[in-house]
Amino acid sequence: MRAFGDAPREKCGVFGIYGHPESAVFTYLGLYALQHRGQESAGICSRLADGSMRFHRDMGTVAEIFPERELRRLKGDAAVGHVRYSTTGASRLLNAQPIYVEFAKGHLAVAHNGNLVNADQIRKRLEGEGSIFTSTTDSEVMVHLMARSPEKAPEDFIGDALRQTHGSYSLVALTPDCMVAVRDPRGIRPMCLGSRMWTDDDGREHKAWIVSSESCAFGVIDADYEREIEPGEMVVIDDAGLRSVFPFPPHREAFCVFEYVYFARPDSIIRGKMVYDVRKELGRRLAGQLADRGVRGDVVISVPDSSNPAALGLAQASGVPYELGLIRSHYIGRTFIEPKQQIRDFGAKLKYNPVGSTLEGREVVCVDDSIVRGTTARKIVKMIKHAGAAKVHLAVSCPPWRYPCYYGIDVSNYTELIANEVQSDLERIRGYIGCDTLTYLSLDNLLEATGLHRQSFCHACFDGSYRVPPVDFVAEARKQLDFTGLPDFSSIEDDDDGDYGGYTDGGS
Repeated sequence: MRAFGDAPREKCGVFGIYGHPESAVFTYLGLYALQHRGQESAGICSRLADGSMRFHRDMGTVAEIFPERELRRLKGDAAVGHVRYSTTGASRLLNAQPIYVEFAKGHLAVAHNGNLVNADQIRKRLEGEGSIFTSTTDSEVMVHLMARSPEKAPEDFIGDALRQTHGSYSLVALTPDCMVAVRDPRGIRPMCLGSRMWTDDDGREHKAWIVSSESCAFGVIDADYEREIEPGEMVVIDDAGLRSVFPFPPHREAFCVFEYVYFARPDSIIRGKMVYDVRKELGRRLAGQLADRGVRGDVVISVPDSSNPAALGLAQASGVPYELGLIRSHYIGRTFIEPKQQIRDFGAKLKYNPVGSTLEGREVVCVDDSIVRGTTARKIVKMIKHAGAAKVHLAVSCPPWRYPCYYGIDVSNYTELIANEVQSDLERIRGYIGCDTLTYLSLDNLLEATGLHRQSFCHACFDGSYRVPPVDFVAEARKQLDFTGLPDFSSIEDDDDGDYGGYTDGGS
């Protein structure tokens, strides 16, 4: 059995709710809406009516893991949940979340989305001092720091632990007394706040507070979107209500721009922008770049589903009709069995099937959201041409991905990137993929399409401008490639506003 696809994968999604008698069910539904952020494992931890805590986690999708009997067992008035795709730590049950511990400070469940760049350093120090780890995740490093903190209150020992870490985190923690949600000071990963009113049997109204990686999880439970949780903000929710604190030194925002390109669901609101609208604008700007090159096809198609809005925007801006050229199967699951009789490009054919009447004899503008390794793009172009297309113009709604991500995307290996620093010749990439023309959206157009301040984004995967020095990973990167151009992150100094200067060599 083997997995399919070379698209970048998100790390995780988190969800939490406090103050509703159906918290476990609502968390299940919220995780269902966040399933696109991770399909390897899922888990829920609940606070029961007697104040005790109970959890369940397993490998697989949300629907597979939580039958009705399990949700009844988890029934309580507060819960946190997690869906996972591994970026640090192997794909196995020991690494599933939420992490649940019973320690001197009481009971604690933690769900984390992101990646720490100094987790290995901290882990080695803690192991040298006698700590014993049961998983290989950086999230457990956070929990050990919380346990060792001299602080007693949850908001204090969580803040104390996180101040010792560097990297990205949107984290939600549950104790018998409160729920705590926090984003890293640069706000690299998303997190938002919602609420839901409900009425008890005596007719009294109550407000439940909800936190989620994305706002799309609120609609399924009829919750109201309140606002984003700010970078560096800690929200503490207990029986007295909600309060907000900022326990970290301020840093310049560095939100992951790839959330707009690919990761987030198009119906989510992020930083005040509907993701769907931003993706359509990416397509409009791609249309302008194609026109500048004199490229105009007969039909625009998308590589479904995340590229659909960009393809629609491109079609509307160019006047070229948008049609369905590839039909995607949504039922192949996480793995599949290939026949012993080898079928060429089996995985691609299982996931996508061409619509011959759309493609035959036509010049096709095919829109994809990104190219990482290039293997899937190559198979798709071959498939479209085999269906009779006269030409295939591949248009990509983000810049070439040249550098690894160390903040939670599963591409941390230079050799996985077809457009990396060693293989940056776009004509060679076009030749490998087999398309007639290849157009990447420029970084300027990507940032301008968001309508937000360009300095508030992290786009290190495109230009190597890392906001947080990933010192744990530099040695490994040097092993992957004999690449003397790798920055010496250990020498980067924090500037006056708390932002790391980063590194760039002018990559586009």
